[in-house]
Amino acid sequence: MKKQPEKEKKMKKSTSILIIYTGGTIGMINDPETGRLKPFNFEQILIQVPSLKSFGFKLDTISFEKPIDSSDIHPDIWIKLAEMIKEKEDLYDGFVILHGTDTMSFSASALSFMLENLYKPVIFTGSQLPIETIRTDGKENLITAIEIAAAQKDGKPIVPEVCIYFENKLYRGNRTRKYNAEYFDAFESPNYPPLAEAGIHIVYNYDAIHYPKQSKIIKIHTKLDTNIAILKIFPGINQNVVSAIVNAENLKAIVLESFGAGNAPSTNWFNDLLKNAIDRGILILNITQCNAGSVEMNRYETSQKLDEIGVIGGNDMTTEAAITKLMFLLGQDLKNSEIKKYLQTSIAGEISLLIDT
Repeated sequence: MKKQPEKEKKMKKSTSILIIYTGGTIGMINDPETGRLKPFNFEQILIQVPSLKSFGFKLDTISFEKPIDSSDIHPDIWIKLAEMIKEKEDLYDGFVILHGTDTMSFSASALSFMLENLYKPVIFTGSQLPIETIRTDGKENLITAIEIAAAQKDGKPIVPEVCIYFENKLYRGNRTRKYNAEYFDAFESPNYPPLAEAGIHIVYNYDAIHYPKQSKIIKIHTKLDTNIAILKIFPGINQNVVSAIVNAENLKAIVLESFGAGNAPSTNWFNDLLKNAIDRGILILNITQCNAGSVEMNRYETSQKLDEIGVIGGNDMTTEAAITKLMFLLGQDLKNSEIKKYLQTSIAGEISLLIDT
């Protein structure tokens, strides 16, 4: 595995990075009148983080007119971000998206599917503390995210992927989940190694990075279908609850969060409800509740029954990747048989399979 530090070097004067501020803790400052946090004008980012001037290259910012709390993120925001990147693709060498942490993994996963033929870095980052706070993690996260977005080798971007940078680690965005609300290391990628680690040097894991073979023209997909539900099972789950979910109006797909390696209750009513939903054309994707590991259909008798009725194995996808991938695929006017095929194929490195599209 090639993990090599890139020597510190001045970026080319022609290098240009666009920072897109959507909202989140990183862009907050204390209002002395109310004592509450409020967004600051991100065009003044050089005042808050003067060390950014040391990069010596073009650094532009765009801020959403009304910053959005991470909890209020929805697919319209993903579409807006994809359109921004497409519009600016020829003007910038990389993009840094500042975003609240709670739904950052969903947004990064969604954009990984929506930005086809991506050949430039799109780095999400944020912070657990506001950027003006003395102990903030925001400044380091922002500075290193920009450096990674601008990093090139032999005239090409080192990390041409949608990523999340947080607390010294760069992860593939659609492999992440937020697991910590208290400490600075808010994210983890349990089933895929970091793409880079930042210490004295930034050490890139080249073997883990996806390099595109396509032509350098980004194609964006902005049709997303949100008729999806999550069914998280637990011991004693009620038949009425499961029935309410699988019979929801206009439902097209369900992410089934199962036990362990893909196991679920073997009761007849549970399997009958799922089978009835599948017979009506509803897709059911089996994802493990575990923090790490993979669904292995047929490993146990309880998962074998799911396989027999037509539940789709989700391998080691995160819930965030599963939800956004389904939204993306359902928006492409594909047949269910085609969607099932793509759910078991790696589109953007979101699943551990040997064959990628």
